[in-house]
Amino acid sequence: MTTRRIRRATGAATTAAAIAVVAACSAPAGGTDAGAGGGGSAESVVIGVPSEPDTLSPLLGYGKDGNSKIFDGLLARDADLELKPALAEALPEIGDDGRTYTYTLRSGVKFSDGEPLTAEDVVHTYETVLDDKTNNTAKSELDAVERVRADGDDKVVFTLKYPYAPFAARTVLPIVPEHLTGEQDPNTGAFNTRPVGTGPYVLTGWSKGEKLTFKANPDYWGGAPKVKKLTMAIIADDDVRATRLRSGDLDGATLPPNLAATFKNDDGRTTYQATTYDFRAVTLPTANKVTGDTAIRRALDLAVDRRAMVDKILDGAGRPAYGPLPLDDPWYTKDIERPQNLAEAQKILDRDGWKAGKDGIRAKDGVRAAFTLYYPSGDKVRQDHALAYASDAKKAGIDVKVEGATWEVIEPRMGKDAVLAGFGSTGDPDFGLYTLLHSSLAGDGFNNMPHYDNPAVDKALETGRRSQDPEDRKAAYDDLQRELVKNPGYTFLTHIDHLYVLADRWDGLTTQVEPHEHGFASGPWWNAEDWQPKK
Repeated sequence: MTTRRIRRATGAATTAAAIAVVAACSAPAGGTDAGAGGGGSAESVVIGVPSEPDTLSPLLGYGKDGNSKIFDGLLARDADLELKPALAEALPEIGDDGRTYTYTLRSGVKFSDGEPLTAEDVVHTYETVLDDKTNNTAKSELDAVERVRADGDDKVVFTLKYPYAPFAARTVLPIVPEHLTGEQDPNTGAFNTRPVGTGPYVLTGWSKGEKLTFKANPDYWGGAPKVKKLTMAIIADDDVRATRLRSGDLDGATLPPNLAATFKNDDGRTTYQATTYDFRAVTLPTANKVTGDTAIRRALDLAVDRRAMVDKILDGAGRPAYGPLPLDDPWYTKDIERPQNLAEAQKILDRDGWKAGKDGIRAKDGVRAAFTLYYPSGDKVRQDHALAYASDAKKAGIDVKVEGATWEVIEPRMGKDAVLAGFGSTGDPDFGLYTLLHSSLAGDGFNNMPHYDNPAVDKALETGRRSQDPEDRKAAYDDLQRELVKNPGYTFLTHIDHLYVLADRWDGLTTQVEPHEHGFASGPWWNAEDWQPKK
């Protein structure tokens, strides 16, 4: 996979609406931040993003994949996603045939309130995340951890239940201060909105639905950032983000492809493009009489025209998705690619007893082949995917009613109604596939949204997670991807490139291969602490 800097003065980007509650469209309050963006200051950056996190606490999942700005993990990732030391002074020492990982902490690190970082803070962080009483739906990602203990003030030892090949990458999890969070309920405590970390920036304000503001941490162990103020303006509506970027009220923003051309002739801006693991897919709930039928699932999979979605909706900024892993991922199974095949889709439905009525819509045993597909309101890219999907489905005799709604409306319906969803995790395939597909996580928040339950897929996921042999793991994930063709729990549509437009005032900007979750942690500002004003 590649990331690249592309032509100057074009607009771009996919929407970044995370699977979380999306903020209402609102401009950032106050003229100070807007002036910082429009005034051309290289020490202040105002970025327009479409959504905000529910919490800023790593104990509840914030920043679990790194780049959180407020916090650091034991390890971090560089531009090429290679692991590098962060709060640890070096990569871990691995012993007991892959069952123990020992980290030595970097000396002299302090939280932004002046308290020193110790090994007990690390132990506290992991133990709290793994506590059943903590509402962290990502805790299954740390399933391999049996015990974590401090060995003096500067060493932390993880003991695993089983050798877990990608464990080191899990230790980008941000570390929180025990002296603050240890006295609070992790689910409801003040830390969730007033966090304290060791990171390059300190939160100075959070106006829900409007903006988050950060200032540079002058005592950051990695050196004080040159960008002294960072503002994330929460602007859910794509058109409003584009308008505010054009007016100079924002220094940068994410935009869907249909608005990219509007910046074609602008000066002083640069577009950055990153390939991703971010895919769009339609969830197919097993509890729904229509979407739970395997013949319907297979027919939808064959009816969809993925290439047309990439060309027309994404303007070429993406790739067809034949499963959850992108085409150029080393774990991708090469023989599962399949073009649109309406004739085969119709044959599958005919054989299974789904017969077309006078209106062309099929029915079986008195059940009409019709269902509702929700997408988050304000997300034009998902709306366009949903409408194209419905159009393709109708050609096979399946009636899909498309509706936009807020996540507050969608979330209670996820178990029975289809959703145009977005997922995708970088790194090891276990990171994204287990929470997406394993039956034990059915209905656990946004994990396994359709309640998919396939013993063959569960077996492959367990083998992939527990095996140390790369060939055994590859075979397991090959089996999994082929099984998803036979019985898809989702209709995978596209993998989306992320593109970002920023004012051309800094050096050091780059991008990483990105997960679904971006806007805060990813984008060219993933390393804002390293930016240098242009001379």
